[in-house]
Amino acid sequence: MIKGHGDDIYQYGRLRCNFSSNISPLIDTSTLCEYLSQRLAVIRHYPDPSAHSLEVRIASECGISPDEVLVTSGATDAIYLIAQTLRDEHTFAVKRPTFSEYADACRMYGYEEVRSQGNVRWLCNPNNPTGEVCSDEVVMDLSRRHRWLVIDQSYEDCTGRRLLSPRQALEMENVIQIHSMTKRFGIPGLRLGFITAQTGVIERLRAGYRPWAVNALAIEAGLWLLEHKNPREQEDMRKLLAETQILANRLRDISGIEVYPTETNFMLCHIRQSSAAELKDYLLTHHGFLIRDASNFEGLQAGHFRIATQTPDYNKELIEAIYTFTRMKHG
Repeated sequence: MIKGHGDDIYQYGRLRCNFSSNISPLIDTSTLCEYLSQRLAVIRHYPDPSAHSLEVRIASECGISPDEVLVTSGATDAIYLIAQTLRDEHTFAVKRPTFSEYADACRMYGYEEVRSQGNVRWLCNPNNPTGEVCSDEVVMDLSRRHRWLVIDQSYEDCTGRRLLSPRQALEMENVIQIHSMTKRFGIPGLRLGFITAQTGVIERLRAGYRPWAVNALAIEAGLWLLEHKNPREQEDMRKLLAETQILANRLRDISGIEVYPTETNFMLCHIRQSSAAELKDYLLTHHGFLIRDASNFEGLQAGHFRIATQTPDYNKELIEAIYTFTRMKHG
């Protein structure tokens, strides 16, 4: 179960800037909010039980059949549905550190974790929390070595690297892809994602699918967003990735801070002579900044934290704040 995740602003007072969420600060949801405010009457009726209208629209964008798409209430809902459907495979494997819900979902359905050759292999690509991206060659090698390869591409719109498309993945019978509209369009509160896989796999997943799993407002939002895509979407992400490298390099200049290589708009860091929890508390109390304490990722330690790039001015303030904190710790 998710605990201690990023974007946990509900636990705190008013913030000045949220560095804990991997959602791009350049996404403008104002026009979506205006549209949904005019569509609130849909909550008086049950939504489409299978979100079929949105599946048709997604399939059109991906160049695949609607029978190869399954809309879910966010990527996490997809993770648990896949784990439930493949539970007879019994074993799973995952490389850490990565998103904890793959292991949690498998344990819920009685899987045994094995070191490398599990029947179901989970891959977060790009990876959370490190920001690393696996090449197509690595992905294809994993698909050959395991009975099932589940690729969570929730952050596919947060990198400049080319990733396996749904059409390419469909050529490999044992690959299931997870996609997140939450990350792409900046709507984590609506919970919206989808699975792409071969028709027979989607049919198996539908057998365990909860009716009305996706609420009516989320379906409305998904349809509207795909019809009104931001023409500057890729350009904005390129700007954000460039700013990410600036932020990472400036953090590396601070003694006691290690920054791991990243190919996304977020990065994993480590602070020596302190803990991420202490740094998080300091930044909240003195600056109104929220970072992600990453110490609860399996394989990481008390000093690990994750930050996502924000605007240049806020990034500069964060660097100065962390520098001040490290100087205090050094005495």
